Amino acid sequence: MAEAERIIGTPDTPEAAGAEPEQDAAAGPRGKRRIAVLFAVAAFAYLLDLGSKLLVVAKLEHHEPIEIIGDWLKFEAIRNAGAAFGFGEAFTVIFTVIAAAVIVVIARLARKLYSLPWAIALGLLLGGALGNLTDRIFRSPGVFEGAVVDFIAPKGFAVFNLADSAIVCGGILIVLLSFKGLDPDGTVHKD
Repeated sequence: MAEAERIIGTPDTPEAAGAEPEQDAAAGPRGKRRIAVLFAVAAFAYLLDLGSKLLVVAKLEHHEPIEIIGDWLKFEAIRNAGAAFGFGEAFTVIFTVIAAAVIVVIARLARKLYSLPWAIALGLLLGGALGNLTDRIFRSPGVFEGAVVDFIAPKGFAVFNLADSAIVCGGILIVLLSFKGLDPDGTVHKD
């Protein structure tokens, strides 16, 4: 009988309920794959952002904006010392600290990560935060006070960059996952 319960599973076991048994994400192969996805997405978002900013600084800064779709979308190089929409230009150091804190929180959360959608969402946040943090640390006017390079300029909206896009997409995905009740550890709860 014990052998039959082991094979079939009992209603009390996670296997019988359709869930996988709990294990340390860092130790199990499934957890390692999710962590690899997180860091691969982060690296892709970061490198795409970094490459686009290098190209914008080299080819677009101090030049006329490039119209992509008439007046509706332009590429226009600007330096933004503040947050979204240019708010808080006097608080650049605070934005740097916040970005660094986000990176630390994501790295700590990665240890408990079993959900592929959460890995993608956190990877987007991590890559975007690293992209803008790199600007804040290494661009003028100085360390921890650098202005972020923004260049995507839709008509009637703030100018932004690919790091900002990654952060927004990751944030939207996290909100959707939360509404669905999916936790980073892969459990689903209904409230």
